[in-house]
Amino acid sequence: MSRDTATVPEVGSSLVMSDGSLKVVTREMVDALSSGSRLLTVNLGQDRNEVLLVSPDESLAADMAVTQALEAFSGLSSVEDAAILAFFESAAARLRDDAIWRDICEANAVDVERAQAKGRAVGRLQVNDDARRKMIDGLVEWRELGVFRNTVIETVQRDGFTVDLVRAPLGVVGFVFEGRPNVVVDACGVLLTGNSVVFRIGSDAIGTARRILSRVIDPALEEAGLPPGTVSLIDHTSHGAGWSLFGDDRLALAVARGSGEAVAMLGAIARQIGVPVSLHGRGGAWMFVGEDVDQTAIASTVARSLDRKVCNTLNTLCVPKTKLAEALNALRRAAEDVARRYPEGLIVHAGPDTMPLVQSLDEAACIELVPLGDADLGTEWEWDECPEITIEVIDSLSYGYALLNAHSPRFVASLLSDDADEHERFFNAVDCPFVGDGHTRWVDGQFALGKPELGLSNWENGRLLGRSGILAGDSVFTIRMRYRTG
Repeated sequence: MSRDTATVPEVGSSLVMSDGSLKVVTREMVDALSSGSRLLTVNLGQDRNEVLLVSPDESLAADMAVTQALEAFSGLSSVEDAAILAFFESAAARLRDDAIWRDICEANAVDVERAQAKGRAVGRLQVNDDARRKMIDGLVEWRELGVFRNTVIETVQRDGFTVDLVRAPLGVVGFVFEGRPNVVVDACGVLLTGNSVVFRIGSDAIGTARRILSRVIDPALEEAGLPPGTVSLIDHTSHGAGWSLFGDDRLALAVARGSGEAVAMLGAIARQIGVPVSLHGRGGAWMFVGEDVDQTAIASTVARSLDRKVCNTLNTLCVPKTKLAEALNALRRAAEDVARRYPEGLIVHAGPDTMPLVQSLDEAACIELVPLGDADLGTEWEWDECPEITIEVIDSLSYGYALLNAHSPRFVASLLSDDADEHERFFNAVDCPFVGDGHTRWVDGQFALGKPELGLSNWENGRLLGRSGILAGDSVFTIRMRYRTG
């Protein structure tokens, strides 16, 4: 990343990018630079470069938060493990307090109303009793897991000496979250390994995040005796604040939750300055119907995978031609089940080759069949009150696996089959970190591992080094080595 605030270029002049391409300087850039903003030039790969403007306020907000978190990280080294565990206990107790929860819900109602006025979906933004329970459960689970910092994970005995491999704190972890208020609590998991955290949350959820911080997190930190800034919010809702955070080389890890170009941009900014990243990217699960699975199993599994829209929700259903009639009947049954929760029913997208084969779905009152372009097979459907999936009719399962590897975000894959050999072929063929034999919603840190997750990573940008696609608080660490004589 390059920064240039010393010289203000003229309108119409060119900025030379790292790949030799030119970007024309606009009036907006000149005016912004004259007022103290700075330019970030970002290499997105594949000959794509962008020039971003970051205002002084955005830079200052991120810099102050990281500075405070760095001081807190240093201070945590002298804090007893019991104090960290006390923080989780105190935070959980505050969320159980009905008066505090009503206060959080009031802030959330304002956020929801504002988001609805902008035409935004609010399914993930709204807090309710279930969200409250999950946040409390997560804090309790962290408390029960115990602190993982400075624990010996392996001892190697040599002739006359030993070497301990010690799990040690990593540093300041930076998060950029979408508009889901519960992630404020999720982020606290990094404290278990002795880290501090800075996060920026989307503008839709900023009021709720502020209230959770002021009523739950900050008082719990103070009560437990942890340093101020151990958990901190960049109280700036612009994209520039997130860019500035991920462009700070003092971060030990940058985590972005969400999908699309915004996450790709954040990842590129961090990578350019050498900060390790954990990115989600696109979501949406793929499911394959095997030759020996019955209609009831297909219907129940599809319906369970469509209970709400999150990243691990079923997105694409691949059906061999030999199972088409049975699968279509199952899809009708699943749509009836889904319609009990979502009265608008199910939207099913089908490409030009598949559409003639599934045309009979139009007869179902709770299914809307929509044409899909050839290039849209990898589209992740973003829905709130009307579930959407793609159906793809395939000549063989092996051909379907190839489609997944070519068009999907390489995230979640499920095969419905009783054939053990086919499951082995499936596991070896699909290029995904999460592979299963039933519903797709199991891909969640708390559900699968009993640990609140800090983020999920797909393989859209390649496989991960030395860790799974679930990032949890106890996995944010480095390994130190201690030599002992004797």
